[in-house]
Amino acid sequence: MPIPDRLVGRFADLQRYVGWSEADVGRIRAAAPLVSPHFVELVNDFYREIEKHDATRTVIGGDAVLIARLRKSLEAWLAELFAGIYDVEYLQRRWRVGLRHVEIGLDQVYTNAALSRLRVSIVRILTREWKTSNDELAETLASVMRLLDLDLAIIEDAYQAEFVERQQRNDRLAAIGQMGGGVAHELRNPLNVIKTSVYFLLNAKNTSPEKLREHLERIERQVGLADKVITALNEFARLPAPKVMPIDAARLLKDVLETLTLPDAVNVTQNCRPGIAPLAGDAAQLLVVFSNLIRNAIEAMADAGTLQLSTGEVDGQIFIEVADTGHGIAPENLGKVFEPLFSTKTRGIGLGLAIVRTIVKNHRGTIHVTSQKGQGTQFMVKLPAHSSAAT
Repeated sequence: MPIPDRLVGRFADLQRYVGWSEADVGRIRAAAPLVSPHFVELVNDFYREIEKHDATRTVIGGDAVLIARLRKSLEAWLAELFAGIYDVEYLQRRWRVGLRHVEIGLDQVYTNAALSRLRVSIVRILTREWKTSNDELAETLASVMRLLDLDLAIIEDAYQAEFVERQQRNDRLAAIGQMGGGVAHELRNPLNVIKTSVYFLLNAKNTSPEKLREHLERIERQVGLADKVITALNEFARLPAPKVMPIDAARLLKDVLETLTLPDAVNVTQNCRPGIAPLAGDAAQLLVVFSNLIRNAIEAMADAGTLQLSTGEVDGQIFIEVADTGHGIAPENLGKVFEPLFSTKTRGIGLGLAIVRTIVKNHRGTIHVTSQKGQGTQFMVKLPAHSSAAT
């Protein structure tokens, strides 16, 4: 997996944040001759400690070839650390360390602890080998600490990105497994209808043109229904990780409304608070979220009523509320509306709100529904503001 474009900019921001400068690069290069003769010592200490802990020993295992390769990798990692070249290629190699930790099942806390141990060992070696002033030693140690902090930030970023992607994939697979029985039921119904119509067409004698057309249209409707189930399931299963960018909430709602045909009897009111921060989201995926919510609201009002759209900001989050004056949701169904294949509609598939919840969750947001029977329903979506999501 290549490093995301955002990481290059983020790494530069982190360097500025910790005060990284060319002076640090110079001090690291000057310290390299003092530390490099002890790389093997550092590696040996590192792996001796690994052997003492069940969690890390289990991950590494007793494969001598693997351990030898990992020792060489750590030695190369230390050499790069003190080489004084911190470009995109360096960033790419550090990023891969985090990905590798997810692949082998190593918890990130052990990386943090391992780097802490390396810090102590490097400080000990530099202090022991240092020949000039203590002030220069203090400045060099500070440069090493900054560099190790930056390395850890890159590794953690990669670890989190890969872990989240895998978790989302696992969540989708689990949801699909949960849906299995429901999908079978949803597909079996139209197939049974098709089967009875085909039986009639094959066995009926002297069928009138009207009856023939009736059964063919019946088959066509059921094929369309089955296709909708399969399409919705496919979209749910293949939902990608969001590509986050700053999005204006009011503009997002405007774009959604432009894609929908609203009945003349539906009155749309908008309460979009001016001056709020952009939210952090994937525009295409959030279009799906609010298209679903607004279509549901219109259907709940039987094409007549008031649709109210509101936006605002609270505690570093942007909220968007979709409210209707429709028939409402029965209290016993309120906790089920986000479940895959649950629907209160006669012809509903029951994947729309499940997809909505998955998208919102993947955006590190929340969705909450309130409703009163006969009075209407409100869906409140909260998403991170782009400024807080970027830090």
